[in-house]
Amino acid sequence: MVSSDQRRRQLAREKYERQQQRREEARRRTRRLTAIISSAVAVAVVIGVVIYVTVGNDDDTGKKAQASASASASPSPSASESAAPEPKVTIDKTAKYSMDVKTDQGDLKFTMDASKTPHTTNSFKYLADKKFFDGTKCHRLVTEGIFVLQCGDPKGDGTGGPGYTIPDENLTALGKAGADGTVTFPAGTVAMANTGQAHTGGSQYFLVYKDSKLPPTYTPFGTMDDASLKAVQAIAEAGVDGGATDGAPKKAVNVSKVTVDKE
Repeated sequence: MVSSDQRRRQLAREKYERQQQRREEARRRTRRLTAIISSAVAVAVVIGVVIYVTVGNDDDTGKKAQASASASASPSPSASESAAPEPKVTIDKTAKYSMDVKTDQGDLKFTMDASKTPHTTNSFKYLADKKFFDGTKCHRLVTEGIFVLQCGDPKGDGTGGPGYTIPDENLTALGKAGADGTVTFPAGTVAMANTGQAHTGGSQYFLVYKDSKLPPTYTPFGTMDDASLKAVQAIAEAGVDGGATDGAPKKAVNVSKVTVDKE
């Protein structure tokens, strides 16, 4: 027969064992929580690195992978040469200028307002007078997400420029960005391409043939006339070479001559 003293010792021992079991379970929960937190931190670090690499390498080599329905498929040359200073502004800053681009797919013409974009207008006047654009081609067409034809690259592959950069201008002309960080570039707009960084425009520009949502970080400096817009839309209707949504236009657009004149 178990004495009352033995019974007390047995109950005390069982209580102690239960306490130890609860402590061990608590330690296991703490270890699991620590492991989860550590994993989450590691994932956050990796994601942060990926985001940094993606943003920090916004170049033309990745543009096809970015050609989705998002604003990340923005027109941007891969290299912006900046060894030389931009040309001195010599145009009439109060005047309007017209840029005529003669191509084998029809002539394209758009108007530039020097009072709003003096540096951009002056640069195009300077380059056109030097026949910089003659013999080039419109190297890039995007038909999904954004709708643009990109021209102005002397190399024809998205990596060329004039050897200098110009400042961004007129960035508020299309209104305040919405919740998605974009504004609408209306069909007929002509805007500067860049690397994704501020003040990196060179000679590349894009022609918007259908309303497109983009961040307000691309200088809108020109407006196409109706005939030019229809010509670009016809080029877009033929699609991208190879059936892609971002690449060389199936209808090659070869530029024979570009002139810029005061209206």
